[in-house]
Amino acid sequence: MIPFLDRDTIVKLLTIDDCIDAVERVFRDGGEAASIGLGHFHVKAAIVGNRCAVKVNGNFPGNPERHGLPTIQGLIMLADAERGTPLAVLDSIEITALRTAAASAVAAKYLAKRDARTITIVGCGTQARAQLEAMRRVRPIERVFAIDVDRAKAEALGEVRPLDEAVRESDIVITCTTSTTPFLHAEHLHPGLFIAAVGADNPRKSELAPGLMANAKVVADVLEQAATMGDLHHAIEAGVMSRADVFGELADVIRGRGRTSDDEIFVFDSTGTALQDVAVASIAYERAL
Repeated sequence: MIPFLDRDTIVKLLTIDDCIDAVERVFRDGGEAASIGLGHFHVKAAIVGNRCAVKVNGNFPGNPERHGLPTIQGLIMLADAERGTPLAVLDSIEITALRTAAASAVAAKYLAKRDARTITIVGCGTQARAQLEAMRRVRPIERVFAIDVDRAKAEALGEVRPLDEAVRESDIVITCTTSTTPFLHAEHLHPGLFIAAVGADNPRKSELAPGLMANAKVVADVLEQAATMGDLHHAIEAGVMSRADVFGELADVIRGRGRTSDDEIFVFDSTGTALQDVAVASIAYERAL
């Protein structure tokens, strides 16, 4: 159980002298954030209606092997956006997995072929299971190819196939890895393919090569964010795409700009937004009440 220190407890634990010493020390030693090396933290915040959510997540890819802990851990604070009052603190692991998979499913609902039955999932951790469950809600998935550096994880999720072969036979490809080197390239594209790229949630990560992005219709969850930290970011940096080349944002697709033929190739660049956290955390909070 994570301890919660309320205001009265803080009053008992801290003095102004403690704080003066601590603040002086932190400024003297350097106020810039240190590089952790083994992982990173990110903060997302958004307001929807009368709810505000602020999420702090740690993303440490080596956790499962090194410590037996999840790759992603964190907390969401849900607050009343009209009064500023904190309403609840929620564990972020399940919410992050579900809301990320839900966004991919929404994109697939509008951009994947209606008869899409075969899916390849690259990266078979917690997120992969949520992605598969979500995809089965919007498309008649019958066959699942799974690829992971840990073969046992892949076998637990679907049929293990070489990457090239699996993608060639698939209608949908989901990438949810921590890769910093692209592993899908332009030659992997074929008519009708829908790719949801989920793993690149910071500027160092990359799953899709710039050449692939340039040869597909790219839809971003949030354009400005994808242009600075998603696979789109790398395509722009490589000079093969600009913001103007992007087909649209997910909101544009939901409002009517979707697939018009079975030959179109779409990439959904999913970087994750706190809007998703607000929506999903609010459901959990209301049901808890």
